[in-house]
Amino acid sequence: MGKFIGIDISKQTFDVCFLNNGKWIHQVFENKTTGFKKLQKILSTEDWAVMEASGTYYLPLAEYLHGIGIKVSVVNPLVIKRFSQTNLYRAKTDKKDAKTIAEYAEKYELKKWNPESENAKKLRQLYTRIEMLEKQIHQNNSQLEAFLASGFLDKSLKSEIKMTIKYLGNKKLKLENEMDKISVEQYSETMVNLQTIPGVGKQTAMMMCLITGNFENFDNYKQLVAFVGFSPRIYQSGTSVKGKGHICKMGKSQVRKLLYLCSWSAKRWNKRCKEMYERLKAKGKPEKVIKIAIANKLIKQIFAIAKSKQKYQINFN
Repeated sequence: MGKFIGIDISKQTFDVCFLNNGKWIHQVFENKTTGFKKLQKILSTEDWAVMEASGTYYLPLAEYLHGIGIKVSVVNPLVIKRFSQTNLYRAKTDKKDAKTIAEYAEKYELKKWNPESENAKKLRQLYTRIEMLEKQIHQNNSQLEAFLASGFLDKSLKSEIKMTIKYLGNKKLKLENEMDKISVEQYSETMVNLQTIPGVGKQTAMMMCLITGNFENFDNYKQLVAFVGFSPRIYQSGTSVKGKGHICKMGKSQVRKLLYLCSWSAKRWNKRCKEMYERLKAKGKPEKVIKIAIANKLIKQIFAIAKSKQKYQINFN
């Protein structure tokens, strides 16, 4: 029987905590290859390393441990936070966090983590880069409009701004074409099926495949809804404190934005989404609330289509 290794990671170091013969052991290592090798000396292939998905800091260690045959589980930080709150833990230190992760691992069933393919990593980076280029294009267009509105704009400066916008647009188009090529290679069948859903375009299909590991990382659509961040958060206490429900934004902002945009099209062309829109509108629900509900419906449809490997049918729930 191996041991559960709780790991709390920061940019420079990572804290390790595990139970050994009834005693908690705590150690700190550098978050680089030399630290990984030192950790390796106290591990066996029966052990299970558990860490939070802390930005990108966890990736090098997770990939290293996976590469030497150690089982790895990467847990949503929100899950660990809720576990800590449930146990009424008040201390917040790296050592305590590592111990909390190890305690969580001792009590709950873990899901084995597998590293992303190189294509998946490249797609993620390309998408982030394209978002940056879009912001730069928008900024340059806004500046050009502001200068024109002032009543005076030097001709050479106007030409320079337009050339910059064109240059950024060409770079964006080139990266988008590269993304299209890779996504078709990586997720061909799933993407074709997902794009049969009215309201779901190529970019949304690609991003959903990317964040779900081609839908291998989730057991049901509710887990995916929570991961994306469309789960409602309700503020209510007794009979006196009642606030409006809000979506929980501890998720993937890029995908939320895409799905929210998809809901505009889905409310017109997707039969079930259109019915939902009309039903909620009749009840007087705000437009934003309705579109979030439609986005959730789309996630349910996307998950079902991807798992069943079938194309969308008009009466599909």
